[in-house]
Amino acid sequence: MVEITRVEDSRGLKRFIKVPFWLYRNNKYWVPPLLVDEFNTLSPDRNPAFEHCEAAYWLASINGRIVGRVAGIINHKFQSIWGKKWARFGWIDFIDDYEVSAALLGTVEEWAASKGMEAVHGPMGFCGLDREGMLIKGFDELPTTVTIYNYPYYPVHLERLGYVKDTDMVEYQMTRDTPIPERVGKVAQIVLTRGGYRLAEIKSSKDLLAYADEAMALVNEAYGQLYGAVPLSEAQQKALVKQYFPYLSPDLTKALLDRDGRIAAFGVAMPSLSRALQKARGRLFPFGFLHILWALKKSDCLDLYLIAVRPELQGKGLNAVLMYEIAQNALKRGMKRAETNPEWEFNNKVQSQWKFFNARQHKCRRIYVKHLHGDGQSPVS
Repeated sequence: MVEITRVEDSRGLKRFIKVPFWLYRNNKYWVPPLLVDEFNTLSPDRNPAFEHCEAAYWLASINGRIVGRVAGIINHKFQSIWGKKWARFGWIDFIDDYEVSAALLGTVEEWAASKGMEAVHGPMGFCGLDREGMLIKGFDELPTTVTIYNYPYYPVHLERLGYVKDTDMVEYQMTRDTPIPERVGKVAQIVLTRGGYRLAEIKSSKDLLAYADEAMALVNEAYGQLYGAVPLSEAQQKALVKQYFPYLSPDLTKALLDRDGRIAAFGVAMPSLSRALQKARGRLFPFGFLHILWALKKSDCLDLYLIAVRPELQGKGLNAVLMYEIAQNALKRGMKRAETNPEWEFNNKVQSQWKFFNARQHKCRRIYVKHLHGDGQSPVS
């Protein structure tokens, strides 16, 4: 008999956070998050997203032994922007037992219905920068640090329980034996010359912070029409800047300025921390931070986090400039390969650039949806 209990306090939240640490203990592909980051994200008093979100967390157990977890989230900004009464599920993990997965998702569905929701979709987080999308291809590939890894039986369970594809995200890998195409360099130079753009001088974390507010505003603007997008609040932007900007590598973070000195495009890449986080096992101390510091200097893999271009300038080659500059610096570091992070399958503007790099599309993840009361429409633009 599966028992579902709601998380009500910090002790329960810690048990919730640690579920995947034992479920994936012997899996060489799972990349553990930092425990402190998970606690901050899931705590209402620490995550600014709770200004417009509400959430509930549940644990599943059999005979007193925890066997799964799930989060239910309602983002009220999403409701108002997209006009959809859809709840989200996220942070879902379970053993290969249909009674467990059915009990967990059934609990989210009942909770969502009690709140007046008409559908449940996910896996998703509080915002678009949280981990989202269930892995359906690439189970023998190492994930990037900001993506979900799950066992192959997860999507099988969801589909048996009535969840269907809403949209997919794809990921690509490029290796050093496919060099930067000469065409990309030429396009980058033409864009700079004809458009009057210039690269911002970013030599230190201090230089990066000077562009932080404008860069986050650009991310809001550039990603505003993508699947389920909800603008980050000012508090969320400040929290993300504080959490991530001090650790960005200046040579792998590029801002393209227009004639007026405004950011026209912004790109972020980082040395892969996946292996380092596996060694850290979720903890910065006593030795986890040493693995991370080593990876920031010595990792041979580049993770491409995001490229944001002002909407009115998209399709003009600005992303080629950023990619060219970042790739050149990655090669100088001796990096052997690069990994994209998830891209919506319908985002042709982003995916069109990878054809120049002979990229391998090696991972795919899915957002599932289940309508609770009749049919509904997807929030895909």
